[in-house]
Amino acid sequence: MKSGLVAAILALTPCLGAAPVAAEQACNAPLADWQPRQALATKLEAEGWTVLSIRSDDGCYKVRATKAGGERLDAKFDPASLERVRRKQEDEDD
Repeated sequence: MKSGLVAAILALTPCLGAAPVAAEQACNAPLADWQPRQALATKLEAEGWTVLSIRSDDGCYKVRATKAGGERLDAKFDPASLERVRRKQEDEDD
């Protein structure tokens, strides 16, 4: 009896990890609503940042930038509103 139960558990184990995990996407604005990258660069430069790169990542703009004092910015922004998208970990740390 025990060997049958163990065999059943082992047979089902691969199935338990096989289900895809749906990650919640932070940005979901339609492409038609996206503002140009240059608009985000202009906004950040007005706030004192030197933009190193802006690229698309998971439906968001991912930005790498620095300030004159050496402070670094690695953040995601909503491409429609150009507002910073907070990660769950950042929200929990506050």
